[in-house]
Order: sequence, then structure tokens, then C-alpha cells
Amino acid sequence: MTDQPIAARYPGLPSIVDGSEAIAHVETRIAEIACVYPITPSTTMAALFQAAVAAGATNLWGTPLRFIEPESEHSSASAAEGAALAGGRVTNFTAGQGLVLMKEVLYVISGKRLPVVFHVGARALTSQALNIHAGHDDVMAVADTGWGILFARNAQEAADLTAIARRVAEATDTPFMVAQDGFLTTHTLENVQLPEDELLRTFVGDPAVHIRDLFDPAEALMTGVVQNQDSYMKGRIGQRAYTDRIPAELAGAMAEWTALTGRRMGVVDAYRCTDASEILVAMGTMADTAIAVVDHLREAGRRVGCVAVTSFRPFPTDDLAALLRRARAVGVVERTDDPLAAANPLTREVRSALYEAAAEGVMVPRVLSFSAGLGSRDIAAGDLVAVFDRLAVHGDLPARHAVLGIRHPLALERVPTDLRPAGSWSLRGHSIGGFGSVTTN
Repeated sequence: MTDQPIAARYPGLPSIVDGSEAIAHVETRIAEIACVYPITPSTTMAALFQAAVAAGATNLWGTPLRFIEPESEHSSASAAEGAALAGGRVTNFTAGQGLVLMKEVLYVISGKRLPVVFHVGARALTSQALNIHAGHDDVMAVADTGWGILFARNAQEAADLTAIARRVAEATDTPFMVAQDGFLTTHTLENVQLPEDELLRTFVGDPAVHIRDLFDPAEALMTGVVQNQDSYMKGRIGQRAYTDRIPAELAGAMAEWTALTGRRMGVVDAYRCTDASEILVAMGTMADTAIAVVDHLREAGRRVGCVAVTSFRPFPTDDLAALLRRARAVGVVERTDDPLAAANPLTREVRSALYEAAAEGVMVPRVLSFSAGLGSRDIAAGDLVAVFDRLAVHGDLPARHAVLGIRHPLALERVPTDLRPAGSWSLRGHSIGGFGSVTTN
């Protein structure tokens, strides 16, 4: 986040698009087929791909695009499985309950080493009530399915990570998801440098070269057979030969993308952490808010920093531990709440990473957990200031978990904070029946 821009061969096409349009720009150029059952807030991605099909569009290698819409998200994942087995470069767009509904098939896709790329408009799951807005519940619910999972902070990263995910998926025969916050990224217009066709053509490559066609009438193949005690475990553990290659392939692809585009990509993205005493860790749009808060507090003389986790799977244990081990306290802010676990999902991963460092005799910071932005509840700058204030407290704390943005015994009080430049003004839009306006303004 702090590095200077890099001179690039492919700086991108200046555009104003939202996260859904950024995804569609890339996938309609590199994919061959989308197998989708539409669900908010990922519907726009599917609609844009379908519109390209209706217009007779081809991908960069001249293959006509195809679109399949079966009767459910479960069936759309099964269709993607079949298309990938037949040698297709496949994508899918889903969210929330739809992602959870297809979980059974996600295990099968990873087990059969099918390098598909799915896109998730991360959305809160229906609990005590329905909510269609931003949350990370859906992604966390499928984090154990053997897929790579990359989180975009904004529309720019949504476009860039789509190409990177495709490259790594096909290099390691591992399916990937690219997640972005529902509505906050999927429906918010931003300045984006869209990847050029020539960049995508050379970086991702021709599917005829990179994808195996497992179905050949001349050489019959059976998939999804029964394996009993003599063979099942060998098949599961044997898949580590593929997954063990992912960290190096992902790091290499991100480094190459950085060199080609000038847009720095990494499995984690640190901001002003070198001398930071307190560091905030987050994924998605919240990380961009944290950057502004860090600058604000630095002006007041406080040594704070923040880290955006881009790769949730594989989790960058060593990279994160190296960034955090010198801090005095770390706060992990997440769009989910898992009260029956030891901590929320990202917090558990962070603590595990630091435990490995502690096992080597290194003093490590304490890690506090925070829930915020569930169902797209507003996350104000003052909420994150309150997090840094809690991290700065020495001695015992009343709890190692707190919540932000609501009234509750566990809630931190929002600190009045105005990050607007002098002389600026703000505008907020309201609409009746227009749910998108609630989270995009």
C-alpha cells in the first residue's frame, strides 16, 4: 500500500465500473461458459455475461461464450463440474444462501481437481431474518472445501484477482473463489484500470493449452466412484501434491501481475506497519476504511497500521506472522460472528500464525477480535478509531471480543471522527424500495 507506482507495460484501460462489471469484463474475455443460478447481489455479473452471450460474443481465442441457467445453485455448481470435466474454462456467480446450497458440490469440484473460478458477492446468511447485504458468513461457511479463496477490497482488485485466480487455478488444478463485499463492491462505481485484452491473452493463456479434457469417447473414464478403506485416504492425502504448489504459484502470479500492470498485489497488503504498536487486520472494503483511519491517527502521533488479507485460502501464515510479530496488540475486525467458537474465523487464523512464531521463542502480540458490518451495518471511521483505542489499553481487558456499530454490552462506543478534507461536503442518497441505495451511498 505504501510503495510508489511502477512503470508498467499494461497500465489498464481507465474506466468507471462497479465490481460486477469489473468481473464481467475479465470473464467474458477469458472464460468459455458460465453455469449460474442468479442470486443477489451477484445477479449483475450473471446478467452481463448472459448479455454477452446473447450478443454473440466470443472470448479472446474466438470461442463463442455459453450460458447455462439450471434450476438451483446446487445444480449450477454440478453443471460447472461437468463442463470443467469436459475441458471447458468455467465460471459461476453466486452469493449467500446460494453458495451454501452448493457446498456439497464444492468438495467434489476440488476433489476432482477442476480449475474453475467462482465469483462471490459476499453476503450475510439468513439467520433470525433475511439479509441480502454484505457479510462474510457465506464464504466462511465453505472455507473448508479445498478451494483457493481471494478477497478483493475494491472493484480494481476484483478485476485483477480474477485473472490471477484463473492463472493459479489452472497451474495447480485447484478451484478458486474471488470474493467481494456484496453491494459495497459489487454495486459501487469506482475508477478502475480494466485489464487490456493482450494482457489477459498472455497472462492467462489459451484454455486449449492450459485445461485438460478428461472426457474422451475414445478413452473412457469414470469419475466419482466409491473408494473404501483401502483407497479413500490415499486419494485425499494425495491431493496435497496439488495444494502444496499453490503458495509459490500464487506468489509468482501476483509478482508477475505487479510487474506487468504496476498494480501491486500480494497475499497480504500492509500499510504503515513497520513501526506500528497496534495493527488492525481485515478483509474486503473494511481494509480501505482502515487505511484512512491509520493516516488520521498517524497525524496525531500514534504508531498504528493495518493489514488487508487478500488470500484467505491458502492462508499466508508466515507472511502475516512476520508483519504482526513486532506489534504490541492486533485487532482483527470481521463481517461475521461465531460465538460458539474460540474466536471468529480470521481471528483464529491470525492467532494460529502467531502461535507458530511464539513456539520459536518470539514474543508475540495479543490478538483481540471484533465483529462489525454484519448485514452491511455501517462501519464508520470512529468505529475503527475505537478499535485502536481498545488495542492501546495496557493490562487486563473486560473481554477479548467486542462488537462495533450497535448498542450492546459488548459494543465499543464510536469515537466522533471526521476524515473529510477541509471545505468538503458529503451527500447521502435515500430511496423507497431501492435496497441498493442503502449500501451504495
